[in-house]
Amino acid sequence: MQEFLSAIRSDAAGEEIAALPLPDTYRAAYVRRDEIAMFDGLESSDKDPRKSLHVGDIAVPELAPDEAYVAVMASAINFNTVWTSIFEPLPTFGFLDRLGKESSWGARHALDYHVVGSDAAGVVLRTGSAVRNWKPGDKVTVHCNYVDDQSPSAHDDSILADNQRIWGFETNFGGLADLAVVKANQLMPKPRHLTWEEAAANALCNSTSYRMLVSDNGAHMQQGDKVLVWGASGGLGAYAVQYVLNGGGTPVGVVSSPEKVGLLHELGVEAVIDRKASNYRFWKDEHTQDESEWRRLGKEIRGLVGDDVDIVFEHPGRQTMGASVFAAKRGGTIMTCAATSGYMIEYDNRHLWMKLKTIKGSHFANYREAWDANQLVCEGKILPALSAVYSLEDVGDAAYQVHQNLHEGKIGVLCLAPEEGLGIDDPGFRSEVGEDRITLFRRHGA
Repeated sequence: MQEFLSAIRSDAAGEEIAALPLPDTYRAAYVRRDEIAMFDGLESSDKDPRKSLHVGDIAVPELAPDEAYVAVMASAINFNTVWTSIFEPLPTFGFLDRLGKESSWGARHALDYHVVGSDAAGVVLRTGSAVRNWKPGDKVTVHCNYVDDQSPSAHDDSILADNQRIWGFETNFGGLADLAVVKANQLMPKPRHLTWEEAAANALCNSTSYRMLVSDNGAHMQQGDKVLVWGASGGLGAYAVQYVLNGGGTPVGVVSSPEKVGLLHELGVEAVIDRKASNYRFWKDEHTQDESEWRRLGKEIRGLVGDDVDIVFEHPGRQTMGASVFAAKRGGTIMTCAATSGYMIEYDNRHLWMKLKTIKGSHFANYREAWDANQLVCEGKILPALSAVYSLEDVGDAAYQVHQNLHEGKIGVLCLAPEEGLGIDDPGFRSEVGEDRITLFRRHGA
């Protein structure tokens, strides 16, 4: 892969990159099938990605006609990598085995190791015979909606496809590696004003937030809407508050420290709740929620923005869903994805049905939504939420930071890129957008 790196750094033409020989192996971060029981008996918080994530050489898989090899310059950590690394809620090898039964190409994925990672920025090295719109040398970011076009269920909203998967989580050959195998319909242009690590941090969380708030498939946020955003300085919330601001709405960001309050104020979010300073305890004990705490939250929200919120951007799950349903205004919408604090949620249904509220599920984004969200990054209208950068060799430490909620924004991982700061092709536009704005999360995360 070093020959490819040298060619990329020298801005070699696509023809030169295409002429370089592919290696037999490449460096990747992976979990092992024979270790899926290593954390049995431990609480989730005690399961350590540093013990389960390995970095080593694996074989380069064969390329399908609709796929591309991408030299991954940088990637990022998402919560699905944490889930894979701690084998929760179940080992992901079951996903790979099901994919392996679909076709001969799918069978490549059912291995005794799982290469993880659902974000990437890099350069196309080869394309399969059916790929039309991409060629070697193209600088790209990768979104993680892995779907083909042979099912009618994929042709209205592809995220509803009966064979829809998340690349690097429910498939093999993900982005935390020096090379990745992706479908052509996962590729998008790399923002020319961003570094490799800045470009790699966006696709999963940015696209997810776009669908949840902006798309007709989500809340279809309107100008003037008030939106409660949990974890507003985290990977998803950091993009959500930007979409609310850009769309003429009023975000109410919930964070967990004065430092994160300051970050959101600098980003332009005026209404911020420090949940630790307010000492919210939505659960009296493991089985009982405290409605008085919901009411206290509602009162604080109204004190900040003068009304209940139209939309709740909900992703913590169990710890916050009861409060989210209560806090939304009459006729409001609770958009939910993930469930980082637990999947089994509880809420008081009286506050849902009697006030005509809606809970709506959302899962990543289709290609059009991901493309449009990426275009807003390319135009400098959405800023990367990159707060820290690790090397691929230290991917376990990076995943541990996310698992323990010790970070802000997104954590990037350098893969083939030897150092930070590379990959900027339009420094003039970067200056227009503003260095301080682009590196806001990095400065606060340092």
